[in-house]
Amino acid sequence: MLVKQETLSQTASYGTSHNELNDTLLMEPSDIKMYPTEDTPAREGQPVKRKKGPAPKMLGNEVCSVCGDKASGFHYNVLSCEGCKGFFRRSVIKGAQYTCKNSGRCEMDMYMRRKCQQCRLRKCREAGMLEQCVLSEEQIRLKKMKKQEDGTARTSAVSVPSPAPEMPPLAPEQQEMIEKLVAMQKQCNKRSFLDRPKVTPWPLNQDPLNREVRQQRFAHFTELAIMSVQEIVDFAKQLPGFLELTREDQIALLKTSTIEIMLLETSRRYNPAIESITFLKDFSYNKEDFAKAGLQLEFINPIFEFSKGMNDLHLDEAEYALLIAINIFSADRPNVQDHELVERLQQPYVDALHSYIRIKRPNVSMIHLRGQT
Repeated sequence: MLVKQETLSQTASYGTSHNELNDTLLMEPSDIKMYPTEDTPAREGQPVKRKKGPAPKMLGNEVCSVCGDKASGFHYNVLSCEGCKGFFRRSVIKGAQYTCKNSGRCEMDMYMRRKCQQCRLRKCREAGMLEQCVLSEEQIRLKKMKKQEDGTARTSAVSVPSPAPEMPPLAPEQQEMIEKLVAMQKQCNKRSFLDRPKVTPWPLNQDPLNREVRQQRFAHFTELAIMSVQEIVDFAKQLPGFLELTREDQIALLKTSTIEIMLLETSRRYNPAIESITFLKDFSYNKEDFAKAGLQLEFINPIFEFSKGMNDLHLDEAEYALLIAINIFSADRPNVQDHELVERLQQPYVDALHSYIRIKRPNVSMIHLRGQT
């Protein structure tokens, strides 16, 4: 369940204490971000400067340096959205010349980007987009041909019949670890289920103009979110080694992993037959219910798309539990001090998931995990 910080801060007035979530995470309220918020874009006329090398890891809350829409990555040297990426590429390839009806003085945003192409192209260049990074149609064609040739070569190399090696079973310590993880998760879920009567009931009144009804839906979703966060914290505290970390590292890991774990937990509760997400066994919600609780479609749609995609993988309880443990022990989180210890705590879960998938899904040719291929 995903709610804004402003949502959490208002909950006290609807019957749920905001201190519950604050105490749970051991952090300041201002630090909690339950889904992406916009960062300040680059100043007008100042190109985005970026060091050479791999693009930085996306946090999920970056905005396009050109129009302010949600960024999808670094394109042509600039953090930008898919729309501005495609617009810049088409403009460069065609050598397009645009005209502005406002003498080149348009302020660029998600609305104006469709109205004034000249100012949009100017803003792309000011942000730092480089024309030399745009491949021509011929370069793209040659690149595709090379990729196809490489793929054909790899297929030929692996298509030679050979006896399939028998996969070794899980090591006893891995089997025991996985069983404990699954049991821990079930225990945490059970505690939440027992707290179900404490959740503000979902209102039966469907009047969209009734303020009390809106507040009740708001409180209902927020309390479910708090219970989800409590489950994550309880689970983390039971992971071997977590409590050996400093208090500061525990806070840093929980603060930054919570949103990702909540998405994983949401996806495992997705029911594709009715396109709904079920919490605490009985509470099922579709997109319309999420909207009634105050979330906007720009956040609702990605939640359901992610949930559907994960559901299509047919992961089992063991795989979800291992993914969550790996997610918690991610040493690259901001403000983590003892990276070496966190990585050491994470590695057994990575190894176990890799071994588990090789046995359960022998036809999967490659699994991309930390330190594994």
